[in-house]
Amino acid sequence: MTSARRTAHTARTAPAQQTAGPGGHRRTRAFRKPVIGVLSASVLLAGAWYATASPTTASINAVATTTVSLPAKFPYLSAGYNNSREWTRTATAVAPNGTLRVAWPAADGVHVTPLTAAGKRSGADTVVKGTKEVGGLVAHDNGFALLTRVADTNKWKDTAAALIRYTNGKQTFRTKLTSTASHDTAPLLDGQLTWNGTKYGAYFVVHGAGGFADGHYGDKLAYVSAKGAKLSGGWSWGCSHNEGIALHAEKSGAFTSLCFDDWRSGLFVSTGIGAPDTAPVVQREQCWAGYCGGTFPGRTGDLVKSASGRYATAFASRGAASAVKNPDDSSGRGWTVKPKTATHQVAVAFLKNRNSPAGKPVYLTSSKTTENVDVHVAPYGKDRLLVSWESLKNAKCAAGTCTGTFSGTHFRLVDWNGKVQSTDKVVTSRITGDIAVLKDGTLTWAYAPVTPSYASALTKSPTTTTLRIARLTP
Repeated sequence: MTSARRTAHTARTAPAQQTAGPGGHRRTRAFRKPVIGVLSASVLLAGAWYATASPTTASINAVATTTVSLPAKFPYLSAGYNNSREWTRTATAVAPNGTLRVAWPAADGVHVTPLTAAGKRSGADTVVKGTKEVGGLVAHDNGFALLTRVADTNKWKDTAAALIRYTNGKQTFRTKLTSTASHDTAPLLDGQLTWNGTKYGAYFVVHGAGGFADGHYGDKLAYVSAKGAKLSGGWSWGCSHNEGIALHAEKSGAFTSLCFDDWRSGLFVSTGIGAPDTAPVVQREQCWAGYCGGTFPGRTGDLVKSASGRYATAFASRGAASAVKNPDDSSGRGWTVKPKTATHQVAVAFLKNRNSPAGKPVYLTSSKTTENVDVHVAPYGKDRLLVSWESLKNAKCAAGTCTGTFSGTHFRLVDWNGKVQSTDKVVTSRITGDIAVLKDGTLTWAYAPVTPSYASALTKSPTTTTLRIARLTP
């Protein structure tokens, strides 16, 4: 377990890099001057494996959609770092009987919409009152479990993380996962919720409120029983600050997990160990607030497992031209990473098991003037992966975030070694949160039916009263 660091993070009075968006979705960070400025377009992409499409018989099928009307306004954009435009996370989950649930936030709480397997509304929304943010969703035949935030009393006046389960339309438990007793709060989650058939794993960001971690940001993994009881395992303080969380449920043992850690600068395997200083490195990145490519799973990747036990994730990456320990950090934990590119490229990384990375990430894009955002990965049939992202041409970048002209939502197939299996397919649908995988392999997700724009910072979140439910069958 990583101890709370006392240098470079204690000051909270410096000019904030970004103010919270709708619902306080993003944490406010003290500004830290980058080691280098924004790189010019002439920076070389040396040392990375860029996978290019080659002639292949593989193709991506058409996406079918249905439209669902909503009983409340859904603020479909949120303000990220530097008020960058980010899709507000929706979570789509499939129950064992094939029915679907979609979670989305509104002013009166998080709504959970029931759908048929075909993506059509099957009943009224369940409104989980007094909640903010979709941190994760699990669908059950008779209800759902939601990781979210609720009101709390603490020194920071932050919300608390909570796991809430509904059965047959009624709340069956509401378990707070942070508290005064545990010296932590949850002003945002950027979380993930998984279920292995007997217990839940909830992985989310925490803010220290007393004790050794007072005033610092870390992460927490909590296991909870089917009846809402807290179980042993997990950790109270892990990656710090955590800029992105991924979690995959396992039938036994520790759930497989990944985190973006800004202090050690990169993407790490944190399975079972809370990401101590010796955690396996997937990729070094300049991961200060806003510089990493987005949080799991709402805006970056996810963690997909193959039948053979191999794992894949995808993320927006600026790479590492160099990575060295920070000589000014007396703790020995800090790293300084010089990125290869000013813009984020699409990367796919693999683990050979729940604890060990498998080789270097594979890069699917390489244009130095194109920014790539909202990266996702999902299984496509038995032996391929679907990677999706949105591209912004003529990108202009500052302090880790970029604006540009939206130039399409891209789908591409790769195999479990990262080898490209199809050319890019540009589609009109978008992926803005968790993807559900049905028993027949069909991928389904919910998104706001609007045309993206990344030309300027977000000043106010627009709203919609419809969602589009997408279905992609391999």
